Amino acid sequence: MTQYIEIHWTTATIDEARRVCRFLVQERLVACAQITPWIESIYMWNNQLETTQESKVVFKALLENFDEIRGVIEKNTSYEVPEITYRFIDGGNTSYLEWVKESVQIDKASSQK
Repeated sequence: MTQYIEIHWTTATIDEARRVCRFLVQERLVACAQITPWIESIYMWNNQLETTQESKVVFKALLENFDEIRGVIEKNTSYEVPEITYRFIDGGNTSYLEWVKESVQIDKASSQK
């Protein structure tokens, strides 16, 4: 059974977000990437209260690709501890979910040759 997921990632810059998103879509690891160019995050880091401007990315993908997606993000992020989380998509527009599945599988086998 296909398991659809929505992956959330925050990054320091819009350029970093765009570069990783384009790569993941072109490699058919994710169906799409939605970038919110500016969010404000408030958190504790090294016992200091921090406020940072970041970009937020949401990917639509399949669970079977998560480890590879996470690896790409970890290799290409400037963050020491990047936020990379996922949630299951338990339902939705059937034709949209089929598009997600098809988008990450088209030419995937031929691109790995």
